[in-house]
Amino acid sequence: MNLIVLQETDFIDSTHVRLSDRRLEHIVKVHRAAPGQQLRVGLLNGEIGFGEIIALTDQQVELRVELQSNPPPPLPLTLILALPRPKMLKRIIQHITALGVKKLVLLNSYRVEKSYWQTPWLEPDKLSEQCLLGLEQAVDTQMPEIILRKRFKPFVEDELPELSADTVKMVAHPVGGRPARSISIRQPPWRLAPRVALFPTKWKNYKRPAFIPYTWEPVFCE
Repeated sequence: MNLIVLQETDFIDSTHVRLSDRRLEHIVKVHRAAPGQQLRVGLLNGEIGFGEIIALTDQQVELRVELQSNPPPPLPLTLILALPRPKMLKRIIQHITALGVKKLVLLNSYRVEKSYWQTPWLEPDKLSEQCLLGLEQAVDTQMPEIILRKRFKPFVEDELPELSADTVKMVAHPVGGRPARSISIRQPPWRLAPRVALFPTKWKNYKRPAFIPYTWEPVFCE
């Protein structure tokens, strides 16, 4: 937790917050903080600043908060992702949020099992919980938008053209694509659709709004 994310309900007045949940546990066990110490804090969907501990007990912590800077700019990328297995979903949501993606479309596809859509981890409160963990790691406060689409064809035909208009449209493809290093960082915003779990006939649908396949080269660590 590199940032303690605050919510409006944490404030007891305009400049003071009181915490008694897992954030208290983190402050005590990880930061090993004491009264007078300053911690980095941020208001959800708001500014970032510092909080000074003015009272600390086993049950709660009270901080005097000063917010003075904007969160980091969002990554100019919309990610379209075939719904992953529930076991992986939590981790993926955290990582995507930490990387700065502010719009994510979770989409049905040929290899997405129907049972995936029944997972409780797709409930709004569960998604928000994982997003918060990502924001805490990234020192960010802007909650991403997560869109769920259970029907592939209506999304590709009716929504994707408008969503991808005036953007650099990419499909992450394992073979036969352009090297990702050829992408200019001066060409945002991007729309990225990984090919994983897309059946070949459905992959053709992405060609309609002119998505271009790109290949990410393997990285070898010595």
